[in-house]
Amino acid sequence: MARPVLFKRRRALPPPLVLMLIYAAFTLLGTLALKLPMATTGPITWSDAAFTATSAVTVTGLAVVDTGQAFTLFGQAVIMLLIQLGGLGLMTFAVLVLSMLGMPVGFTQRLYLREDLNQTSATDLLSLTKMILRVVLLCELVGAGLLAVVFVPEMGWQTGGWSALFHSVSAFNNAGFALYPDSLSQWVGNPVVNLTIPALFILGGLGFTVATDVWRTRHWRRFSLHTKLMLVGTGALLLWSTLWFGVMEWTNPDTLGTLGWQDRLWASWFQAATTRTAGFNTVDIAGLRDSTALMFITLMVIGAGSTSTGGGIKVTTFIVLLLATLAFFKRRTSIAVFGRELGLDQVMKVLALSMISVLLILAAFFVLLLLQEGDFLDLAFETASAFGTVGLSRGATGALDTPGRAIIIMVMFVGRVGPLTLGFLLATRKGRRIGYPQATVYLG
Repeated sequence: MARPVLFKRRRALPPPLVLMLIYAAFTLLGTLALKLPMATTGPITWSDAAFTATSAVTVTGLAVVDTGQAFTLFGQAVIMLLIQLGGLGLMTFAVLVLSMLGMPVGFTQRLYLREDLNQTSATDLLSLTKMILRVVLLCELVGAGLLAVVFVPEMGWQTGGWSALFHSVSAFNNAGFALYPDSLSQWVGNPVVNLTIPALFILGGLGFTVATDVWRTRHWRRFSLHTKLMLVGTGALLLWSTLWFGVMEWTNPDTLGTLGWQDRLWASWFQAATTRTAGFNTVDIAGLRDSTALMFITLMVIGAGSTSTGGGIKVTTFIVLLLATLAFFKRRTSIAVFGRELGLDQVMKVLALSMISVLLILAAFFVLLLLQEGDFLDLAFETASAFGTVGLSRGATGALDTPGRAIIIMVMFVGRVGPLTLGFLLATRKGRRIGYPQATVYLG
């Protein structure tokens, strides 16, 4: 005789929801840590602490207080730790800790890790995680050493060394947090800073899977399709944005107009590289012309690569959208690129991600306009920057009131966790029991 079931088995939470809860928990812990008296040089509000913690965990870089002035060394260390955890991925960090302690990583943890790394398979995740750690530590240490060459002679070993380490971690994780009110504007023409910082956030923005593929394969023909698309797409966007930033801002007295021609070239390169991911700046972003600001908004929405430390809809998503459009005009029913064909499921995923992202940005921007006084373009810029977890600002962030901050916090959080995660929670896949005849809808 079967024994009665006294307790129903609890339903496991879906991995995307678990990840959202983990990120929310670390944001809360960061808020509490930043509110400690030892973390600040003077009193800050709970809103200041929550906004800063969210910006750090989501590796955005938008700030409502001056990071270098408002926080002590302890507070800055907390921010750097939150940046590292948020950029590396909280589940990635947890799996690394379990591995170092010799504890087994179960199937459930692998599912969470798969979601955190945006992978389609749960196999070989541990080797990918260990490779990620090696890449992160190597890049950040090399970056800190190069930046120390500039910062230490100017500030001394203690201050300069800390500044080099903080900015190296912030750059590789595409956080955009800086210890100076004008970000890195005082080094607008310094070759070391203009090469090291962009190199760090470009490497971080390419994505860990690309770095692993390049490290292991080292041959273009054997690279995966994702790696090829990311390398080609990133290079094209960097070249295009550098050229057009220089063209549009060359004579603008608020940005490039007062600099020498060499500094203008460095500044054009730096701003073009930082726009999609990082959030550092060497010129006054508030002084950009409207046309340049619109270009920046577009680049921030595109963002970085999958499994990277950046946000946005991702470079590969943008490329697939272009390829799908091109295939339509060529009357093709499939998308072929680099000798490979993309399936319908990937195209549908791209369309879903793009639509959710656009709706999120428009909805957040609309509510922000209702609740917040401010310039139309400035608020649009802040919303796109928050969604892309970029951190560039035209000055509107510091003027946000509590409802405005809440909107930006929400956009930063969703921008980091991923619009598809939100879509996963709002929809449950169900098998179709009934089929229907095809019909035609007139479009365009």
